[in-house]
Amino acid sequence: MAHGVFGYCVESAALREVIVERMARLYGWHLRPVDIVFQTGVHHGLHSVCRATAAPGDRILYQPPVYPPIHAAPAHTGCVGVGAVLTERPDGAWEIDFDRFEAAIAPAARLFILCNPHNPVGRVFGPGELERLAEICLRHDVLICSDEIHADLLFSGFAHTPIASLAPEIAARTITLVAPSKTFNLAGLRCSFAIAQDAGLRRALQPAEEKEFAEVNVLGQVAALAAYRDGQEWLDRLLRYLEANRDRVTSFVRGELEGVAVRPAEATYLAWLDCRRAGIEGSPYRFFLERARVGLQDGAWFGPGGEGFVRLNFGCPRSVLDEALARMKRALEGNR
Repeated sequence: MAHGVFGYCVESAALREVIVERMARLYGWHLRPVDIVFQTGVHHGLHSVCRATAAPGDRILYQPPVYPPIHAAPAHTGCVGVGAVLTERPDGAWEIDFDRFEAAIAPAARLFILCNPHNPVGRVFGPGELERLAEICLRHDVLICSDEIHADLLFSGFAHTPIASLAPEIAARTITLVAPSKTFNLAGLRCSFAIAQDAGLRRALQPAEEKEFAEVNVLGQVAALAAYRDGQEWLDRLLRYLEANRDRVTSFVRGELEGVAVRPAEATYLAWLDCRRAGIEGSPYRFFLERARVGLQDGAWFGPGGEGFVRLNFGCPRSVLDEALARMKRALEGNR
């Protein structure tokens, strides 16, 4: 900001090198600087990957309930979105039904959009699950677009595995989307990255990028470089705070919000609250908005499997979180 020049810029070679170093250090995933394609956001990345890899009318698979821009991207690019709904276990955990997934992938599926860590259910898919997903995709000649924007936001006991890092043959069929925006609260600066280790996939992305004519701006690049190069100490403190917030949500919901259930998130700063047994008529989102003046997000917005849920963002000061939870408790008590 002090420099004062905000004109056009070239893509930062230093930022490419920092991303390469970061992926090797965190995940043992060895990239080359050329594998990185600069983009203006993961939303943009989802659309550009759909345009680059699928033709209008092709089927694109995803796993609802999932972040709405993922299930919106196929239709916005003239394709047909197909949801292979995650399965909810009796204990509230969500898992992949691989038979359902494989049945949904045929016929004519061209692309699978993976969300890992998963938003909103908070799962971190393990290497075994990812290997099985990749095996099905490769067997059916389906490309993978992996949205890994929440990979930095992991809680104790969980480790992120980039699906493309599992094997060279998987990397050759995968485009991975990452960004510092969620982790470091930089979304407004519009800087993200697609990672494509296959030269053919990178060439396919280029026409989509040119059609968008969306260039990463100088502030976004400088902020991303600063965050990735110098932000780890801050991130370590953030994760401790977020984990305490997650635990606060879990204990309060289970002890004070009668009829509401939650399973602790393995990653992200989002709690997925099951309100189906809370005695709420109609939408729990509208109930808490109107009765408690707490703005959550409607589970139905996330597609099949999300009805009766709300998503709570606990990436906030604990005083704000405590006030929201107290209001929700009073609203439920007044509903009896």
